[in-house]
Amino acid sequence: MKKSIIVILILAIVFISCKNNESKEEPNTINEDTEITIETREKLEGIQYQMMEAKSWLKETQNKESVLQIAMDVNRTDRKNLAKMDSIIVPNKLDGKREDYLPFPLQVESLRKVDKILFFSYPTQTFAAYKNGTLVYTGPTNMGREKDPTPTGLFFTNWKAEETISTFNDEWELKWNFNIENKLGVGFHQYELPGYPASHSCLRLQEKDARYLYDWAQQWELIDDETIKTKGTPVIVFGEYPFKGKKPWLQLLKNPESLEISEDEIAKLVQPKMQSILKEQKNSKLEAQDK
Repeated sequence: MKKSIIVILILAIVFISCKNNESKEEPNTINEDTEITIETREKLEGIQYQMMEAKSWLKETQNKESVLQIAMDVNRTDRKNLAKMDSIIVPNKLDGKREDYLPFPLQVESLRKVDKILFFSYPTQTFAAYKNGTLVYTGPTNMGREKDPTPTGLFFTNWKAEETISTFNDEWELKWNFNIENKLGVGFHQYELPGYPASHSCLRLQEKDARYLYDWAQQWELIDDETIKTKGTPVIVFGEYPFKGKKPWLQLLKNPESLEISEDEIAKLVQPKMQSILKEQKNSKLEAQDK
């Protein structure tokens, strides 16, 4: 009888040990042959926009955080600069999520095999982060001014720093900085968002967004100061801003869907760069497996 009890206890310990080991496995590791399901989601319908006097509208909101966030996103600004504006664009529905008011699609089928990728849209002054074709985060940005435009094309995140000093002015402190173009010193980081392209080629973000992307994107790995072992997260900056015209988001007053970016547009944008993106992604996975 005692022997039977001992055997049962041993088997129970082995079983629990196996279950514990299983729980420690990386839950988000996706094999190349794994079928990835993209959940189809829809944006909030019936959104219309109107121009409001900023101070009176802000007084009515009583600083409700979720409502202020939507107003900041729609006007491509931050809390400080929103309060400085004479007039702001305000949606009639304020109970949606941030992505309901911003132009990127909620899912992109052609990105199914891409683990992580970031997009920055110059004309709409917005960014979006996708994981295997699903939008996981989005927000406003203020990119390079006409005199110092942000370069467009495919980049990869490289080094990052919680706080660093601008190469343009040593009095400018950049928080949650993630560089994407090492030689030119271009990166995304927290800094003031006046509501239009105003930077010296970098991609400015609200602090909460800069912090999220700082943690979400991957750094490069170097063999030495001159040799890259693996690149970071792919970043595509695209489009042109109408510097001589009005702010593009003013079009929302007449047509709420005027700035929407379609799945097809993203697919066409990525298609010529896909081979390079997947090559670097595979290289990073192989390097991670060797560790």
